Amino acid sequence: MNRLILFFATGMGLGYIPGAPGTYGALLGIPLGYVFSRLGATLGALSLATFVVFSVWVSGRAEELIGGSDPSQVVIDEIAGMAVTLFLVPLSGKNVILGFVLFRAFDMVKIGPVKWANDRIKGGVGIVADDLIAGVIAHLLIRVIFSLW
Repeated sequence: MNRLILFFATGMGLGYIPGAPGTYGALLGIPLGYVFSRLGATLGALSLATFVVFSVWVSGRAEELIGGSDPSQVVIDEIAGMAVTLFLVPLSGKNVILGFVLFRAFDMVKIGPVKWANDRIKGGVGIVADDLIAGVIAHLLIRVIFSLW
């Protein structure tokens, strides 16, 4: 069971790639965001919410198994955040690129509510919360940018 938890928490092992494991995890979130989108608003939102709850549980267990606070190998939070970023956003190259850049920027820089969640919330919820907030902000910015474009 522990191996399965680590398999999911590390994004099928992407979290073990040295350098920028969160970036690799976010890449895995791109197709997932579009799979959830293809399910429609209601079923997609329920599926995404289920994945987020699963991510919280898996992240908390993986943190216990690996040790330390928010281990860098755990990238399921980036997968969830990127899926939130692209949920119900029309599929296009520019949306994917913009969403990826915005999400990674908010996730890495951690300003405002992203920083607050990162600093104050611990455990599985804390691991995932800052990425979800970064994903929501990136999602909203994509919508604003393309509505003005």
